[in-house]
Amino acid sequence: MIGTDIAIDLGTSRFKIYLEGKGIVLSEPSIIAVDRDTDEVIAIGSEAYEMLGRTSDRVIVARPLSNGVISDFSMAEHLINHYLKEVSSSRMFMPRVVVSVPCSITEVEKRAVVDAISAAGVRKICLIEEPVAAAIGAGVDIAAPHGTMIVDIGDGATDIAVISLNGIAVSNATHVAGADFNDAIIKYARKKYNLIIGERTAENAKIAIGCAYPRKKLLTYDLKGRNSVTGLPETTTMTSDEMIEALIEPAIQIVRTVQQTLEETPPELLADIFSDGIYLTGGSANLYGLSTLISKKTKVPVVTFENPENCVVMGAGKAIRYIDKMENRSFGKMNPLVAYY
Repeated sequence: MIGTDIAIDLGTSRFKIYLEGKGIVLSEPSIIAVDRDTDEVIAIGSEAYEMLGRTSDRVIVARPLSNGVISDFSMAEHLINHYLKEVSSSRMFMPRVVVSVPCSITEVEKRAVVDAISAAGVRKICLIEEPVAAAIGAGVDIAAPHGTMIVDIGDGATDIAVISLNGIAVSNATHVAGADFNDAIIKYARKKYNLIIGERTAENAKIAIGCAYPRKKLLTYDLKGRNSVTGLPETTTMTSDEMIEALIEPAIQIVRTVQQTLEETPPELLADIFSDGIYLTGGSANLYGLSTLISKKTKVPVVTFENPENCVVMGAGKAIRYIDKMENRSFGKMNPLVAYY
C-alpha cells in the first residue's frame, strides 16, 4: 500500500475514495456525530447517519463538508483521517491524492481542503475541478478541441461547465441542489398537510417517488411525522404528482442556470453541445424526469448515465496518471489538474 495513489470526492452527502488499481473502495455518508460536552467524536459515516434526527441534546450530528468545501475544519479533519485509515493497511501509508473541488472554489476554501488532507499524512495533493473530473468519469475526451457541457448536480451545489482542451471555457454554479429538493419536500408537507417531517424522511420520499416531470404511472409514499396543529403523530400519503409541485421550483432554478451558461458559451462550442447533448452527472441526476425537464427547456438533448453519482470520483481516479506531469510540464501537454501541493 506504500505510495499507492488515491482520489477523493469530498461530497456534501457522501465521501468517496478511489484506489488506483481497485476502483471505488469507500462510499460513506459525510456525517459526524460529536458529544457537545466533551467534544469527543462518537460516530462517523453510516453510524452517524443513523443518529440523524434521533439524538439527545448532548449529541450534535453535523456535515463538515458543505457545497463541496469544508465548513467545519476540525470535524472535516477527523472525517478525512478516519476514512483514509479505513482504506490503508499500513502506518507507512503516504499516498499522493487527487481531490475534486467545485470550479467556483476560493483560494481560502482551496487552502482549507489542502490543509485538512495534509494533516492525514499525505505526500502530494493535486486538485481537479468537479465538472472536469465528471467529464473524465463519463468517458469524454476532454483533451480534444471540442465543447462538452457537464451539469454536475450534487447534494450541496450544482456545478455547470463547458469543457474543451483539458480546461473550462465557461462555468457557472448554483447552491440549489439535492439538499434543496429535500427542503422543498419538508416545506410542502408542512404547508399542505400540516405535517412536520425530518430530513431523512424527505430524502427517502425523494428517492422513492421524487420527480421533476410527470411519471407514466402514479406512485405514492407514506410520510410519517408530527401534526403541527395537534402535536400528535400522523401518517399522510403523498403522490408523485404532488412531488412535482414540491420539487418544480428548485428544478427550474437549476434549468435557468443551465440556460444562462448556454447563453455565455461561444458559438463554436455551442454547436458541439447541440450535437452531443448536455452530460448530466452527480447524485441528484437520478431524480426522475430532471433530464427530460432540462432537455425540454433548453431544446438540447441530455445524456444520462447508469451511476451518475460516481462520475466525479471515477474521473478523479482516472486523473491520477496526470500527477507525474504536474511537476514536469512540457510544451503541448495540457493538464486537467489545476493545482499541486
